[in-house]
Amino acid sequence: MPTEIIKTYLGSKNKYTKMEQTPTLETARKLGLLPEEFDQIKEILGRNPNFTELSIFSVMWSEHCSYKNSIVWLKKLPKDSPRMLAKAGEENAGLVDIGDGLACCFKIESHNHPSALEPYQGAATGVGGINRDIFTMGARPIAQLNSLRFGNLETARTKFLVKGVVKGIGDYGNAFGVPTVGGEVYFDDCYEINPLVNAFSAGILDTKNPPARATSYGVGNPVFIVGSATGKDGIHGATFASEDISDKSTAKLPAVQVGDPFQEKLLLEATLEIIQTGYVIGIQDMGAAGIICSTSEMSAKGKHGMRINLDLVPMRQPNMKPFEILLSESQERMLVVIQKGKETEIQRIFDKWDLHCAQIGEVTNTERLHFYMGGELVADVPAEPLVLGGGAPVYYREYSEPAYFKEFQKFDIQTVSDISEAEISEVAKFLIAHPNICSRAWIYEQYDSMVGTANTSTNQPSDAAIVNVKGTNKNIVITVDCNGRYVKSNPEEGCAIAVAEAARNVVCSGGEPVAITNNLNFGNPYLPEVYWQFVGAIMGMKKACEKFGTPVTGGNVSFYNQSTPKNSSGGVENAVFPTPTIGMLGLLEGVENKMTLDFKENGDLIYLVGRSENCINSSEYLYSYRKIKGSPSPKFDLDYEYQVQEAVKQLISQKLIHSAHDCSDGGLLIALIESAMPRGFGFSINTDQDFRKDAFLFGEAQSRIVVSISPAHQIKFEGLLEDLDMDFSFLGTVNKGGILEVDRREIMLMSVAKSLFFSTLPNYLA
Repeated sequence: MPTEIIKTYLGSKNKYTKMEQTPTLETARKLGLLPEEFDQIKEILGRNPNFTELSIFSVMWSEHCSYKNSIVWLKKLPKDSPRMLAKAGEENAGLVDIGDGLACCFKIESHNHPSALEPYQGAATGVGGINRDIFTMGARPIAQLNSLRFGNLETARTKFLVKGVVKGIGDYGNAFGVPTVGGEVYFDDCYEINPLVNAFSAGILDTKNPPARATSYGVGNPVFIVGSATGKDGIHGATFASEDISDKSTAKLPAVQVGDPFQEKLLLEATLEIIQTGYVIGIQDMGAAGIICSTSEMSAKGKHGMRINLDLVPMRQPNMKPFEILLSESQERMLVVIQKGKETEIQRIFDKWDLHCAQIGEVTNTERLHFYMGGELVADVPAEPLVLGGGAPVYYREYSEPAYFKEFQKFDIQTVSDISEAEISEVAKFLIAHPNICSRAWIYEQYDSMVGTANTSTNQPSDAAIVNVKGTNKNIVITVDCNGRYVKSNPEEGCAIAVAEAARNVVCSGGEPVAITNNLNFGNPYLPEVYWQFVGAIMGMKKACEKFGTPVTGGNVSFYNQSTPKNSSGGVENAVFPTPTIGMLGLLEGVENKMTLDFKENGDLIYLVGRSENCINSSEYLYSYRKIKGSPSPKFDLDYEYQVQEAVKQLISQKLIHSAHDCSDGGLLIALIESAMPRGFGFSINTDQDFRKDAFLFGEAQSRIVVSISPAHQIKFEGLLEDLDMDFSFLGTVNKGGILEVDRREIMLMSVAKSLFFSTLPNYLA
């Protein structure tokens, strides 16, 4: 909230009617509203809004809450499958049937802007918010992932952000009692000002009890606010998240919320208990835009209204104004509508957990929200026009291909000299120690991966996290994936690759891909070049999800991940890489088909399933080692990718392989080192002379999986792939000496590779 607006409209006056001077167009602009939106508000109300009402519209019509610049394209994504129990946009999170009376509730969301200003609380409250979305539906969270992007690891700012974000995630998740079981981290200069902090959570629900819904109905039913008290933190946080980061952003630090994981743990238990009573009509997490978001969305969904007395809201600070109470994003709060007459039982449960539980109003048949304070009506707004799908603005933005795209397509591999045999070692050492490839142990060792659950993949490295559903033989297989460099090079293909890699990681772990959630991180949607990236990514996601049968259950759009430096037009060059992070859910029945990435036995044979390509496009090798920043996305064929994954599923189910590892960042040689490292093995492989050495070893062409097999299975293994008409090639053998050989030439000892791999982040962040 701009300071000058507060001074102008609030001053020191206590009477709400007197302080509500008629806002002007300039006021609306400062609150992030367009002139035509201001006119639309006046038309909806049939009068000029007061300041509280204008503030209400400003947050509810912000991009963060309304998706006004993205919804027309989001509707094109596939949302249906036989397993779907709650589709995208219907509830707080997606809900998927996993059989035997169980469902998995999962979602990913961003906390990018808050983390850019205050990394510890920004990341911590992101974790808290995504978990509330899960347990608000009646599901108990069992696992978390995170997808992080930062700038140059050599700068003081990036080091500050990394340390703060990681500590915030670790402290909140560990105290809350839900394990962080995996994730991804990338570094690039484009994220220097705008880090990306995307938090994923998954929970389990027993389907014999219907999921709790975010709705409100039944005239006279009481409305409660439960959990923590309301303070002034996070006011206009949704509006702040809907604008570029600039040199003025530090003044908006109050827009960053403050979290309390111990309160959240109590709120989790109390929430699940009241849902079990059967008395809950509707319940919603109080996240972005606070009370006004929960009251409006629940009322609009139930086609009812609410009468709310703001004096009854438990508050941490005295003399809070109506707009402050309505827009506060204080954490660990819920809005609950219950059956009339059951107030005592709900109060008893929250008293037991020592949490606030205050009735602040009741449901009406008006389809309007009436807010009172000090005995006076301070805001009177209709619920429906505030929300997505109601009357909130929907825009069809212009988009145009950026100039860089055609330049990237001009890249010719022949202009880059191939590497010599002697250079293989140098490139391998460079890549294994690169911040985008090296060990994340410095990060994940700050997370508790075992608290509260049985994570069956701990100390068993696999491409995706495998988490057991307690008391069953079911395991959820979860991963987050996206290479923003690929998406910038070609948004449609790059986003399709992100979906394909997520599916590949699930398959390589023995799972079956089921559904996805997404976190769409882009720059300013009003820039046609940025919006072109967004549209292309949506179309790539659509075709890939349709191919893999993985509908989109929901997620988050985060625009304005873009800086506006002084003396800059704030063009596409100031935006982050378009980063549509894919969070995928897979299912693994039992553990018989669980697969890990590590080589198992000395003398095992190493194969590549899929085909090699003379392609170094957008590889870490080309981008960082050769320092060529512009090239097309890597070679990718969606139909072929599907065939590769189907083949590997059969290899796993028929027990013909000992390990499987996706070949991605850093290329084939890095995948081999990662498979050899856990047990200290080495390997000896031969390159294919039909390909350039750099492309064969370090190219990042897609649809390739490294597997190892027992020599005893060689005939059956090759026979199955031949029957499937699937490309494969013999690479070499696993050795117990810890020597890494390429074409009978030693390139590195495993001890050296380990030292480089594990020392990079500690050296930067010590």
